Amino acid sequence: MSETPTPESVPPPAPGAEEHLALDFVNSAVALPGGHFIDLLGTPEATNRWLTERGLAPADAGVREMCAAQLRSLREHLRSLFAARVAGLPALPAALSAVNDALSKAPSAALLYWDERSGPYRATPCPTHEILDRALATLAASAADLLTGPDADRLTGCGSSPCNRYLLRHGRRHWCSTRCGDRARAARAYARRTQPEAD
Repeated sequence: MSETPTPESVPPPAPGAEEHLALDFVNSAVALPGGHFIDLLGTPEATNRWLTERGLAPADAGVREMCAAQLRSLREHLRSLFAARVAGLPALPAALSAVNDALSKAPSAALLYWDERSGPYRATPCPTHEILDRALATLAASAADLLTGPDADRLTGCGSSPCNRYLLRHGRRHWCSTRCGDRARAARAYARRTQPEAD
C-alpha cells in the first residue's frame, strides 16, 4: 500500500547517495515494513519537488504525469542495472538501451555566450521543454559513472527485509539506515530466541 511521504516515514539518504545522485534516485521508491511503500516520484508535484531539491528543475517547472512516468521508468531500469551489478548477472538489454537513450537526450557541450558587463562565458542552454531531458541525462550519467567507477564494487542492496534501497557498503555495514540495521538485528535476535534447542 502506497502512502504519502512524511519526513518521519522517509529514511535518511543511504550511504553513498550524497556522492552519487543515481543512488539517491533509485532509492526514491522505498519499501517499508507492513507492506507500506513510499514513492517520492509518485505524483507530478512530488516529482517536481524531488527534482527541484536536487537542482534538476526549477520549482515552477510544472512537471506533468507523462514526465513523472518517464522518470519512474528510468528509475526502474536503473534499479535493474544495480541489481544485475550486485548479483554479478548480465544487464537487461532494455535497461542499457533506456540509459543510453537518456544519456543522448541532452547536449553536453556548453555554448559560448557574451555578457556585456562580464564578457564571454559558457553555459548549456536549457529551454523549459528540455528540463526533463536534461534531468534524465544527468541521472543516467550519474548511474553510468557509478556502475563503471571505483565505487561500483561497494554497491549493495540493503540487508534488512523488506527494504529495497541500495547503498555503498562501508566496512561490514550492509544497511541503508540505522532504522534498517536495528530491524535486522532485532529479527536475528528473535530468530535465535525462537529456534528450538538441539538435543
